[in-house]
Amino acid sequence: MSLEVFPPKLTSPVETIYDTLDGLSDIKPDFISVTYGAGGKAKDRTVEIASKIKNDYGIESLAHLTCISSTKEEIQKIFNQLKENNIENVLALRGDIPEDPDFEFPTPLHYEYACDLVKEAKAEKFFSIGAACYPEKHVDCESKVKDIKYLKEKVDQGVDFLVSQLFFDNELFYRFMEEIELAGIDLPVSAGIMPVLNKNQILRITKLSGCSIPPKFRRILDRYEDNPEALKEAGEAYAIEQIIDLMAWGVRGIHLYTMNKPETAKRIMGNIEHIRRLQA
Repeated sequence: MSLEVFPPKLTSPVETIYDTLDGLSDIKPDFISVTYGAGGKAKDRTVEIASKIKNDYGIESLAHLTCISSTKEEIQKIFNQLKENNIENVLALRGDIPEDPDFEFPTPLHYEYACDLVKEAKAEKFFSIGAACYPEKHVDCESKVKDIKYLKEKVDQGVDFLVSQLFFDNELFYRFMEEIELAGIDLPVSAGIMPVLNKNQILRITKLSGCSIPPKFRRILDRYEDNPEALKEAGEAYAIEQIIDLMAWGVRGIHLYTMNKPETAKRIMGNIEHIRRLQA
């Protein structure tokens, strides 16, 4: 059971994330991952927050690292910072294309795909390397077949585990697991689950990620869109139901996208832990 947090906006002090971590640490997750923030704008804070999780809270941390807009020198600098802070786990990602139309990419590009970063991280002989996988294919990929082909290329470069993109239909995840097994991919996969907090947020995220909304989930959004508290409770219940079904199927990990909302995460994880104790 793992959690994900994101750095605060650059206009907010980095310390604002500590209240979130205080709440999440009570859950005692197996690890907490730290994103680069939207578009990679808060990337300089990722190492700092991941270090806080690992060295102050005593929880294993997983630092997201993107490469599309970076030079090899910049990536090596981050590798060194991670080592200095005893951060041993990296989620190697291509990353979002910068929104700034005037952004100057390295010429030629030093990194084009996540597998380029995986190869370099593996050469460091220090990190456990994770990669992202997409039960409904990456939004930029033209077909599911090609997406799994590219995933296999990443895995062959030295990936140790996978964390999935969020999804709201477990059957799509189960089908994906069968497909990657046929492709020869046999790694631990953590299923990415995001609880609904408000309709606009979820619709925006699903548009960016290409994640589909099944009819059952759509009815919840439509029924409670004008009642924020009811939508939040229904969303938490839906996430709990997803996780229980995944556990019954035998998934090897659950990765909860917390949206920096510790109380929501604590309620969901509390329900799951209660069920796990009953099963023990």
